[in-house]
Amino acid sequence: MPMPAAEIEALIKAAIPDATVEMQALADDNDHWLARVTSKEFEGKNRVQQHKLVFAALGERMGGELHALQLHTSVPN
Repeated sequence: MPMPAAEIEALIKAAIPDATVEMQALADDNDHWLARVTSKEFEGKNRVQQHKLVFAALGERMGGELHALQLHTSVPN
């Protein structure tokens, strides 16, 4: 079952409350997404650590309900 952008965004924001999340469909199937996530929580963390925080927020949904997620993370300016 595909996962809508609003649900992905809600899961990320529940785990990283200050996050700004921008979702972009990579295909017209609710299954392939690009998420741009910006948070102060990422400060001092390398890219792998930042991505692990986001993937932890999505839990077991990755690879199941959510087939493909391209992820860009950053710290606010």
